[in-house]
Order: sequence, then C-alpha cells, then structure tokens
Amino acid sequence: MANVDDPIADFLTQIRNAQLADHSVVRIPGSNVKREIAEILDDQGYIEAVRWLDEGPQGIIEIDLKYDRNEEPVIQGMERVSKPRRRVYVDSDEIPDVLNGLGIAVLSTSHGVVTDQQARAAKIGGEYLCKIY
Repeated sequence: MANVDDPIADFLTQIRNAQLADHSVVRIPGSNVKREIAEILDDQGYIEAVRWLDEGPQGIIEIDLKYDRNEEPVIQGMERVSKPRRRVYVDSDEIPDVLNGLGIAVLSTSHGVVTDQQARAAKIGGEYLCKIY
C-alpha cells in the first residue's frame, strides 16, 4: 500500500482514473470522511450507488460509477481545494458557487461533511475540501 499524504485527493483521483478507464465500479480504502463524500456524491446524483464493505483493517468503499447515454462520465471534474499543507476555510457567506450552481462544493464542518447548499442553509462555514462538477 502506498503512503498517501492526502487521502482525499487520492480518493478523488481514484474515481477520476476509474472513469477514464470506463470502469463501472471502483473500490477505495475507506475512512469516515471519504465515506461521507461518497454519500454526498450519491445523494447529488453523481454516482449510481455507494456501499461500505467491512473488509481489511479500515473497510472498503465500493462506488458504482454513473455514465450518461453517450457513455460520458456524469462527473466532469473534481478538484481538491484545501490541502494538508494549505488548508482553506470559508465562512457561510464566503462559500463560492461551483460553475454558477451547476456543481457542488464539499465542506467539512462542525455538523459533518456537507454540500455548499447545506452549509449556506445552516449558516455554517468550514474547511473547503473539494469541488465537483
């Protein structure tokens, strides 16, 4: 197993690479934050389904990727914003729109990992983890 400095960036990269290879399922080593991000992707319709498997020491997140009728991935882009050596924090009124509302921002807050819409509605800020469109 590789030593990963940024497990969230690695998570996003594994999904991106699986889509480029036209895989239908990707299995990623689990963590609570990655699991919550995967559930957000599922809730927002970016993936078909997500499952948590109790395998190995940390579990596995199994994601069924979603493609449109032209066999193009539904997720067009994913970018890590806050990084281990450069954290980015935003207040609820500073949360940026991703592609004028066509994408989502994912934040880690005191209420858990939430989307930009949920954070604005609850008037909470947090660490700006990534943007997905």
